[in-house]
Amino acid sequence: MKDYWKHNLKYLIILLIVWFAVSFGAGILFVNQLNEIKIGGFKLGFWFAQQGAIYVFVILIFVYIRLMNKLDKKYGFNEDDNL
Repeated sequence: MKDYWKHNLKYLIILLIVWFAVSFGAGILFVNQLNEIKIGGFKLGFWFAQQGAIYVFVILIFVYIRLMNKLDKKYGFNEDDNL
């Protein structure tokens, strides 16, 4: 059980670092460099600050679900057992 939570926390930390890098890095730190590129008439830095971080967050939710399903199978947890 301890290994399960160790892996779970590892996944959480990695995914939160990715989200932070996209939302803070692309939306704030590298906004000037990204603004030189345009998508649909909008500057890329603006797009990341307004839309990109949200899209990445939603994608990370699905990645987390997939990782946790694999982790549950690895450690023998099954949703049907709780019913």
